[in-house]
Amino acid sequence: MSVRQTALERSTVVVAVDPGKVMNRVWVSNGSGLLEEPVSLPVTRSGIAALEKMLAAHGGEQVIAIVATGSLHRAWAAELDRLHPGAIRLFAPSETKAARTQLGSGRFKTDDRDCAALTYLARQGAGRGHAEESAVEQLRAAVRHRRGLVADRKKAQQRLHDQLNALVPGLSAPAGHGRSLPIQTPTGQAVLGCSVAFAGRTPSIRSLIAGSPGRLSTATAEYWTRRWRDCLPPPPDAAARAQLGRDVGRYQILQADLATVEDEIARLLANTDGRVLTSLPGVAVNRAAAFAAHSLPITRFPDAEHLYSATGLAPAMYQSATLRRRGRISRQGLAEHRDALMGIAWRLSLCSPSFAERTAALRARGMAPIQARVALARNACRLIYRMLVTQQPFDEQAYRQARLSRGR
Repeated sequence: MSVRQTALERSTVVVAVDPGKVMNRVWVSNGSGLLEEPVSLPVTRSGIAALEKMLAAHGGEQVIAIVATGSLHRAWAAELDRLHPGAIRLFAPSETKAARTQLGSGRFKTDDRDCAALTYLARQGAGRGHAEESAVEQLRAAVRHRRGLVADRKKAQQRLHDQLNALVPGLSAPAGHGRSLPIQTPTGQAVLGCSVAFAGRTPSIRSLIAGSPGRLSTATAEYWTRRWRDCLPPPPDAAARAQLGRDVGRYQILQADLATVEDEIARLLANTDGRVLTSLPGVAVNRAAAFAAHSLPITRFPDAEHLYSATGLAPAMYQSATLRRRGRISRQGLAEHRDALMGIAWRLSLCSPSFAERTAALRARGMAPIQARVALARNACRLIYRMLVTQQPFDEQAYRQARLSRGR
Protein backbone atom coordinates (compact mmCIF):
# COMPACT_ATOMS: atom_id res chain seq x y z
CA MET A 1 0.00 0.00 0.00
CA SER A 2 1.23 3.49 -0.86
CA VAL A 3 0.69 5.03 2.55
CA ARG A 4 2.70 8.12 3.36
CA GLN A 5 5.42 7.39 5.91
CA THR A 6 6.76 10.91 6.44
CA ALA A 7 5.15 14.06 7.81
CA LEU A 8 3.86 16.63 5.35
CA GLU A 9 5.59 19.89 4.56
CA ARG A 10 4.23 22.97 6.32
CA SER A 11 3.17 24.40 2.97
CA THR A 12 1.01 21.36 2.10
CA VAL A 13 -2.70 22.19 2.12
CA VAL A 14 -4.75 19.68 4.09
CA VAL A 15 -8.50 19.42 3.50
CA ALA A 16 -10.28 17.57 6.32
CA VAL A 17 -13.77 16.27 5.49
CA ASP A 18 -16.13 14.82 8.08
CA PRO A 19 -18.99 13.30 6.01
CA GLY A 20 -22.66 13.58 6.89
CA LYS A 21 -25.94 12.55 5.28
CA VAL A 22 -26.79 16.06 4.04
CA MET A 23 -23.80 18.28 4.86
CA ASN A 24 -20.06 17.62 5.09
CA ARG A 25 -17.93 19.58 7.54
CA VAL A 26 -14.77 20.88 5.86
CA TRP A 27 -11.53 22.38 7.17
CA VAL A 28 -8.83 23.81 4.91
CA SER A 29 -5.45 24.41 6.55
CA ASN A 30 -1.69 24.19 6.23
CA GLY A 31 1.14 24.00 8.76
CA SER A 32 0.48 27.59 9.89
CA GLY A 33 -3.22 27.11 10.68
CA LEU A 34 -6.62 27.49 9.04
CA LEU A 35 -6.65 29.00 5.56
CA GLU A 36 -10.44 29.25 5.39
CA GLU A 37 -13.17 29.40 7.99
CA PRO A 38 -14.63 25.95 8.77
CA VAL A 39 -17.73 25.43 6.64
CA SER A 40 -20.48 22.86 6.12
CA LEU A 41 -20.93 22.07 2.44
CA PRO A 42 -23.80 20.10 0.86
CA VAL A 43 -23.08 16.61 -0.41
CA THR A 44 -24.32 17.62 -3.89
CA ARG A 45 -22.44 19.06 -6.87
CA SER A 46 -22.71 22.55 -5.43
CA GLY A 47 -20.69 21.42 -2.40
CA ILE A 48 -17.90 20.06 -4.61
CA ALA A 49 -17.92 23.30 -6.63
CA ALA A 50 -17.64 25.39 -3.46
CA LEU A 51 -14.71 23.28 -2.22
CA GLU A 52 -12.93 23.57 -5.58
CA LYS A 53 -13.33 27.34 -5.43
CA MET A 54 -11.74 27.36 -1.96
CA LEU A 55 -8.81 25.19 -3.10
CA ALA A 56 -8.21 27.30 -6.21
CA ALA A 57 -7.11 30.16 -3.97
CA HIS A 58 -4.32 28.06 -2.41
CA GLY A 59 -1.65 26.50 -4.61
CA GLY A 60 0.88 23.82 -3.83
CA GLU A 61 0.49 20.20 -2.84
CA GLN A 62 -2.91 19.20 -1.51
CA VAL A 63 -3.99 16.26 0.65
CA ILE A 64 -7.68 15.50 1.25
CA ALA A 65 -8.39 13.52 4.43
CA ILE A 66 -11.82 11.86 4.72
CA VAL A 67 -13.37 9.69 7.43
CA ALA A 68 -14.51 6.38 5.88
CA THR A 69 -17.92 6.25 7.59
CA GLY A 70 -19.96 3.46 6.05
CA SER A 71 -21.31 4.75 2.74
CA LEU A 72 -21.52 8.45 3.59
CA HIS A 73 -18.05 9.28 2.29
CA ARG A 74 -18.15 7.37 -0.99
CA ALA A 75 -19.72 9.98 -3.26
CA TRP A 76 -17.35 12.77 -2.28
CA ALA A 77 -14.32 10.47 -2.15
CA ALA A 78 -14.96 9.18 -5.68
CA GLU A 79 -15.52 12.66 -7.14
CA LEU A 80 -12.57 14.24 -5.36
CA ASP A 81 -10.33 11.35 -6.39
CA ARG A 82 -11.34 12.02 -9.99
CA LEU A 83 -10.54 15.74 -9.63
CA HIS A 84 -7.39 15.24 -7.54
CA PRO A 85 -5.90 11.82 -8.38
CA GLY A 86 -3.79 10.40 -5.57
CA ALA A 87 -4.64 13.16 -3.09
CA ILE A 88 -7.31 11.28 -1.13
CA ARG A 89 -6.41 9.77 2.25
CA LEU A 90 -9.03 7.64 4.04
CA PHE A 91 -9.16 7.10 7.80
CA ALA A 92 -11.23 4.67 9.86
CA PRO A 93 -13.53 6.15 12.54
CA SER A 94 -11.45 4.30 15.16
CA GLU A 95 -8.34 6.17 13.97
CA THR A 96 -10.14 9.49 14.23
CA LYS A 97 -11.33 8.64 17.73
CA ALA A 98 -7.80 7.70 18.81
CA ALA A 99 -6.50 10.99 17.41
CA ARG A 100 -9.21 12.92 19.30
CA THR A 101 -8.08 11.20 22.47
CA GLN A 102 -4.47 12.23 21.82
CA LEU A 103 -5.66 15.79 21.32
CA GLY A 104 -7.56 15.71 24.62
CA SER A 105 -11.06 15.39 23.13
CA GLY A 106 -11.72 11.67 23.49
CA ARG A 107 -15.07 12.16 25.23
CA PHE A 108 -16.16 15.15 23.19
CA LYS A 109 -17.20 14.33 19.63
CA THR A 110 -18.14 17.16 17.30
CA ASP A 111 -17.66 17.62 13.57
CA ASP A 112 -15.00 20.25 14.16
CA ARG A 113 -13.09 18.04 16.59
CA ASP A 114 -13.18 15.23 14.02
CA CYS A 115 -11.80 17.61 11.38
CA ALA A 116 -9.04 18.64 13.78
CA ALA A 117 -8.19 14.96 14.35
CA LEU A 118 -8.16 14.32 10.59
CA THR A 119 -5.82 17.26 10.04
CA TYR A 120 -3.54 15.96 12.80
CA LEU A 121 -3.40 12.48 11.25
CA ALA A 122 -2.90 13.73 7.70
CA ARG A 123 -0.04 16.02 8.69
CA GLN A 124 1.70 13.01 10.27
CA GLY A 125 1.56 11.24 6.91
CA ALA A 126 -1.03 8.62 7.85
CA GLY A 127 -3.96 7.43 5.76
CA ARG A 128 -4.77 5.04 2.91
CA GLY A 129 -5.31 5.81 -0.75
CA HIS A 130 -8.84 5.75 -2.18
CA ALA A 131 -7.97 3.47 -5.11
CA GLU A 132 -6.50 0.85 -2.77
CA GLU A 133 -9.59 0.92 -0.54
CA SER A 134 -12.08 0.64 -3.38
CA ALA A 135 -12.06 -3.20 -3.70
CA VAL A 136 -12.37 -3.64 0.07
CA GLU A 137 -15.14 -1.02 0.23
CA GLN A 138 -17.16 -2.87 -2.39
CA LEU A 139 -16.66 -6.16 -0.56
CA ARG A 140 -17.65 -4.58 2.76
CA ALA A 141 -20.83 -3.13 1.24
CA ALA A 142 -21.79 -6.51 -0.25
CA VAL A 143 -21.11 -8.31 3.06
CA ARG A 144 -23.27 -5.83 4.98
CA HIS A 145 -26.04 -6.16 2.41
CA ARG A 146 -25.96 -9.94 2.76
CA ARG A 147 -26.07 -9.65 6.55
CA GLY A 148 -29.24 -7.59 6.27
CA LEU A 149 -30.82 -10.08 3.86
CA VAL A 150 -30.00 -12.98 6.20
CA ALA A 151 -31.70 -11.13 9.07
CA ASP A 152 -34.76 -10.51 6.85
CA ARG A 153 -34.80 -14.18 5.82
CA LYS A 154 -34.84 -15.28 9.45
CA LYS A 155 -37.90 -13.11 10.12
CA ALA A 156 -39.55 -14.40 6.95
CA GLN A 157 -39.00 -18.00 8.03
CA GLN A 158 -40.58 -17.30 11.42
CA ARG A 159 -43.55 -15.69 9.65
CA LEU A 160 -43.93 -18.71 7.35
CA HIS A 161 -43.94 -21.11 10.29
CA ASP A 162 -46.62 -18.98 11.97
CA GLN A 163 -48.77 -18.88 8.82
CA LEU A 164 -48.37 -22.62 8.23
CA ASN A 165 -49.37 -23.37 11.82
CA ALA A 166 -52.54 -21.32 11.31
CA LEU A 167 -53.56 -23.47 8.32
CA VAL A 168 -52.30 -26.85 9.57
CA PRO A 169 -51.96 -26.76 13.40
CA GLY A 170 -49.00 -28.77 14.64
CA LEU A 171 -47.45 -29.60 11.26
CA SER A 172 -44.53 -27.18 11.61
CA ALA A 173 -43.03 -28.19 14.94
CA PRO A 174 -39.98 -26.26 16.23
CA ALA A 175 -36.65 -27.97 16.70
CA GLY A 176 -36.58 -30.11 19.82
CA HIS A 177 -40.23 -31.14 19.46
CA GLY A 178 -39.84 -33.93 17.00
CA ARG A 179 -38.88 -33.72 13.35
CA SER A 180 -38.74 -30.06 12.40
CA LEU A 181 -39.59 -28.58 9.01
CA PRO A 182 -36.68 -26.61 7.53
CA ILE A 183 -38.34 -24.00 5.34
CA GLN A 184 -35.33 -23.45 3.06
CA THR A 185 -35.07 -27.12 1.96
CA PRO A 186 -36.95 -28.72 -0.95
CA THR A 187 -39.11 -30.54 1.64
CA GLY A 188 -40.10 -27.27 3.30
CA GLN A 189 -40.85 -25.59 -0.02
CA ALA A 190 -42.97 -28.58 -1.13
CA VAL A 191 -45.01 -28.50 2.09
CA LEU A 192 -45.54 -24.73 1.80
CA GLY A 193 -46.54 -25.00 -1.85
CA CYS A 194 -49.08 -27.72 -1.15
CA SER A 195 -50.46 -25.78 1.84
CA VAL A 196 -51.17 -22.85 -0.47
CA ALA A 197 -52.52 -24.96 -3.34
CA PHE A 198 -54.83 -27.12 -1.21
CA ALA A 199 -55.75 -24.45 1.41
CA GLY A 200 -54.38 -26.57 4.26
CA ARG A 201 -55.94 -29.88 3.15
CA THR A 202 -53.76 -32.98 3.15
CA PRO A 203 -51.99 -33.49 -0.20
CA SER A 204 -51.11 -36.82 -1.72
CA ILE A 205 -47.59 -38.21 -1.80
CA ARG A 206 -47.50 -37.60 -5.53
CA SER A 207 -48.47 -33.93 -5.07
CA LEU A 208 -45.71 -33.36 -2.52
CA ILE A 209 -43.06 -34.89 -4.77
CA ALA A 210 -44.30 -32.94 -7.80
CA GLY A 211 -44.32 -29.66 -5.86
CA SER A 212 -40.75 -30.01 -4.60
CA PRO A 213 -38.17 -27.71 -6.27
CA GLY A 214 -35.47 -30.31 -5.54
CA ARG A 215 -35.06 -33.95 -4.64
CA LEU A 216 -37.73 -35.32 -2.29
CA SER A 217 -37.69 -39.04 -1.51
CA THR A 218 -40.86 -41.10 -1.35
CA ALA A 219 -40.17 -42.00 2.29
CA THR A 220 -39.95 -38.32 3.26
CA ALA A 221 -43.14 -37.50 1.34
CA GLU A 222 -44.93 -40.41 3.07
CA TYR A 223 -43.81 -39.14 6.48
CA TRP A 224 -45.14 -35.62 5.95
CA THR A 225 -48.38 -36.86 4.41
CA ARG A 226 -48.98 -39.16 7.37
CA ARG A 227 -48.16 -36.38 9.82
CA TRP A 228 -50.42 -34.01 7.90
CA ARG A 229 -53.41 -36.40 8.21
CA ASP A 230 -52.88 -36.57 11.97
CA CYS A 231 -53.15 -32.77 12.39
CA LEU A 232 -56.34 -31.14 13.63
CA PRO A 233 -58.40 -29.18 11.09
CA PRO A 234 -57.74 -25.43 10.92
CA PRO A 235 -60.14 -22.98 12.56
CA PRO A 236 -62.97 -21.65 10.35
CA ASP A 237 -61.32 -18.25 9.82
CA ALA A 238 -57.81 -19.63 9.21
CA ALA A 239 -57.94 -19.05 5.46
CA ALA A 240 -58.88 -15.40 5.97
CA ARG A 241 -56.13 -14.82 8.55
CA ALA A 242 -53.37 -16.70 6.79
CA GLN A 243 -51.62 -14.96 3.90
CA LEU A 244 -49.25 -17.83 3.22
CA GLY A 245 -49.11 -17.47 -0.56
CA ARG A 246 -47.79 -13.89 -0.50
CA ASP A 247 -45.34 -14.72 2.29
CA VAL A 248 -43.96 -17.64 0.26
CA GLY A 249 -43.48 -15.30 -2.70
CA ARG A 250 -41.58 -12.77 -0.58
CA TYR A 251 -39.39 -15.53 0.86
CA GLN A 252 -38.49 -16.83 -2.59
CA ILE A 253 -37.52 -13.30 -3.68
CA LEU A 254 -35.27 -13.04 -0.63
CA GLN A 255 -33.63 -16.34 -1.49
CA ALA A 256 -32.98 -15.17 -5.05
CA ASP A 257 -31.51 -11.89 -3.79
CA LEU A 258 -29.24 -13.80 -1.40
CA ALA A 259 -27.97 -16.03 -4.19
CA THR A 260 -27.18 -12.98 -6.32
CA VAL A 261 -25.35 -11.19 -3.51
CA GLU A 262 -23.35 -14.29 -2.63
CA ASP A 263 -22.20 -14.61 -6.25
CA GLU A 264 -21.12 -10.97 -6.14
CA ILE A 265 -19.26 -11.54 -2.84
CA ALA A 266 -17.36 -14.47 -4.39
CA ARG A 267 -16.31 -12.26 -7.30
CA LEU A 268 -15.26 -9.36 -5.06
CA LEU A 269 -13.37 -11.57 -2.60
CA ALA A 270 -11.28 -12.96 -5.46
CA ASN A 271 -9.95 -9.43 -6.07
CA THR A 272 -8.70 -8.93 -2.49
CA ASP A 273 -6.08 -10.49 -0.24
CA GLY A 274 -8.89 -12.16 1.71
CA ARG A 275 -9.24 -14.89 -0.91
CA VAL A 276 -6.48 -16.86 0.86
CA LEU A 277 -8.84 -17.43 3.82
CA THR A 278 -10.95 -19.83 1.77
CA SER A 279 -8.10 -22.36 2.14
CA LEU A 280 -9.01 -22.75 5.84
CA PRO A 281 -10.87 -26.02 6.56
CA GLY A 282 -14.62 -25.45 6.68
CA VAL A 283 -14.35 -21.75 5.81
CA ALA A 284 -16.14 -20.97 2.56
CA VAL A 285 -16.51 -17.71 0.67
CA ASN A 286 -19.14 -16.05 2.86
CA ARG A 287 -17.30 -16.53 6.17
CA ALA A 288 -13.96 -15.56 4.64
CA ALA A 289 -15.48 -12.42 3.10
CA ALA A 290 -17.25 -11.43 6.32
CA PHE A 291 -13.95 -11.33 8.22
CA ALA A 292 -11.79 -9.97 5.40
CA ALA A 293 -14.17 -7.08 4.74
CA HIS A 294 -13.51 -5.64 8.22
CA SER A 295 -9.83 -6.67 8.49
CA LEU A 296 -8.37 -5.46 5.20
CA PRO A 297 -6.07 -3.80 4.50
CA ILE A 298 -4.14 -5.88 7.02
CA THR A 299 -1.36 -3.27 7.22
CA ARG A 300 -3.68 -1.26 9.48
CA PHE A 301 -2.74 -3.67 12.27
CA PRO A 302 0.91 -3.93 13.40
CA ASP A 303 0.42 -7.47 14.72
CA ALA A 304 -2.18 -10.18 15.32
CA GLU A 305 -2.93 -8.98 18.86
CA HIS A 306 -4.05 -5.59 17.55
CA LEU A 307 -6.34 -7.33 15.05
CA TYR A 308 -7.76 -9.53 17.81
CA SER A 309 -8.33 -6.49 20.01
CA ALA A 310 -10.13 -4.70 17.16
CA THR A 311 -12.72 -7.49 17.04
CA GLY A 312 -13.64 -6.80 20.68
CA LEU A 313 -12.87 -10.34 21.86
CA ALA A 314 -9.76 -9.35 23.84
CA PRO A 315 -10.45 -9.10 27.59
CA ALA A 316 -10.78 -5.65 29.11
CA MET A 317 -7.79 -4.82 31.29
CA TYR A 318 -7.20 -2.48 34.23
CA GLN A 319 -3.67 -1.89 35.49
CA SER A 320 -2.41 0.57 38.09
CA ALA A 321 0.93 0.13 39.91
CA THR A 322 0.83 -3.47 41.21
CA LEU A 323 -2.92 -3.85 40.61
CA ARG A 324 -3.83 -5.76 37.49
CA ARG A 325 -7.30 -6.96 36.55
CA ARG A 326 -8.67 -8.76 33.51
CA GLY A 327 -12.36 -8.44 32.83
CA ARG A 328 -14.77 -9.80 30.25
CA ILE A 329 -14.33 -9.25 26.53
CA SER A 330 -14.13 -5.56 25.68
CA ARG A 331 -16.75 -5.66 22.87
CA GLN A 332 -15.09 -2.72 21.16
CA GLY A 333 -15.23 -2.53 17.39
CA LEU A 334 -17.96 -3.89 15.14
CA ALA A 335 -20.23 -6.75 16.16
CA GLU A 336 -20.12 -8.21 12.64
CA HIS A 337 -16.30 -8.33 12.79
CA ARG A 338 -16.51 -10.21 16.07
CA ASP A 339 -19.22 -12.57 14.78
CA ALA A 340 -17.16 -13.37 11.68
CA LEU A 341 -14.10 -14.38 13.73
CA MET A 342 -16.23 -16.48 16.09
CA GLY A 343 -17.82 -18.20 13.08
CA ILE A 344 -14.42 -19.05 11.62
CA ALA A 345 -13.24 -20.39 15.00
CA TRP A 346 -16.35 -22.59 15.22
CA ARG A 347 -15.82 -24.02 11.73
CA LEU A 348 -12.13 -24.69 12.42
CA SER A 349 -13.04 -26.54 15.62
CA LEU A 350 -15.19 -28.88 13.52
CA CYS A 351 -13.07 -29.29 10.38
CA SER A 352 -9.42 -28.88 11.44
CA PRO A 353 -7.82 -31.67 13.53
CA SER A 354 -5.39 -29.21 15.17
CA PHE A 355 -8.17 -26.87 16.24
CA ALA A 356 -10.38 -29.77 17.32
CA GLU A 357 -7.60 -30.97 19.63
CA ARG A 358 -7.17 -27.45 20.99
CA THR A 359 -10.91 -27.22 21.66
CA ALA A 360 -10.88 -30.54 23.52
CA ALA A 361 -7.93 -29.37 25.63
CA LEU A 362 -9.70 -26.12 26.53
CA ARG A 363 -12.89 -27.99 27.49
CA ALA A 364 -10.83 -30.42 29.60
CA ARG A 365 -9.53 -27.42 31.57
CA GLY A 366 -13.12 -26.66 32.60
CA MET A 367 -13.96 -23.93 30.10
CA ALA A 368 -17.57 -23.51 29.01
CA PRO A 369 -18.22 -23.94 25.25
CA ILE A 370 -18.42 -20.19 24.59
CA GLN A 371 -15.26 -19.53 26.63
CA ALA A 372 -13.41 -22.21 24.68
CA ARG A 373 -14.55 -20.69 21.41
CA VAL A 374 -13.34 -17.21 22.41
CA ALA A 375 -9.95 -18.68 23.35
CA LEU A 376 -9.87 -20.60 20.08
CA ALA A 377 -10.71 -17.39 18.20
CA ARG A 378 -7.43 -15.93 19.43
CA ASN A 379 -5.49 -18.81 17.85
CA ALA A 380 -7.54 -18.44 14.68
CA CYS A 381 -6.85 -14.71 14.59
CA ARG A 382 -3.09 -15.27 14.79
CA LEU A 383 -3.28 -17.78 11.97
CA ILE A 384 -5.46 -15.51 9.81
CA TYR A 385 -3.18 -12.52 10.36
CA ARG A 386 -0.17 -14.50 9.17
CA MET A 387 -2.06 -15.81 6.15
CA LEU A 388 -3.18 -12.31 5.13
CA VAL A 389 0.36 -10.93 5.51
CA THR A 390 2.20 -13.76 3.73
CA GLN A 391 -0.63 -14.73 1.33
CA GLN A 392 0.25 -18.39 1.91
CA PRO A 393 -2.65 -20.90 2.02
CA PHE A 394 -3.33 -22.97 5.12
CA ASP A 395 -1.24 -26.11 5.57
CA GLU A 396 -2.53 -28.39 8.35
CA GLN A 397 0.73 -30.29 8.79
CA ALA A 398 2.90 -27.15 8.84
CA TYR A 399 0.55 -25.51 11.35
CA ARG A 400 0.65 -28.55 13.63
CA GLN A 401 4.45 -28.69 13.52
CA ALA A 402 4.70 -24.97 14.30
CA ARG A 403 2.42 -25.37 17.31
CA LEU A 404 4.41 -28.33 18.61
CA SER A 405 7.69 -26.47 18.16
CA ARG A 406 6.32 -23.62 20.31
CA GLY A 407 5.13 -26.08 22.94
CA ARG A 408 1.43 -25.25 22.49
